Amino acid sequence: MAKLSTDELLEAFKELTLIELSEFVKKFEETFEVTAAAPVAAAAVAGPAAAAEEVEEKDSFDVILESAGEKKIQVIKEVRALTSLGLGEAKAVVDGAPKAVLEGANKETAEKAKAQLEEAGATVTLK
Repeated sequence: MAKLSTDELLEAFKELTLIELSEFVKKFEETFEVTAAAPVAAAAVAGPAAAAEEVEEKDSFDVILESAGEKKIQVIKEVRALTSLGLGEAKAVVDGAPKAVLEGANKETAEKAKAQLEEAGATVTLK
């Protein structure tokens, strides 16, 4: 059997499913009487800290229509353009303000939607 290089081994591991890789690690640990737990624990310690940093930068926004203002028809048109709602549904959103127009939108989409609605005359907040 030819000896595989580190790169060849890594390529072989990339082909495995997570279950196959998990089984390999167990057999490796048994065969060589070692454990792979220490590196995993170090990654677990770094994981929550990294996750906490990510939470600070909000990446999901709700676009809330506070009021339609003077140009209700324009606002209804914008609500329809931003969503897949029909005319009656969009009118119900506008009439029911304050109401969410978009939920869980990314920052760029939420800011763009807010700008479009405000340009049509609506009062909008992002949450």
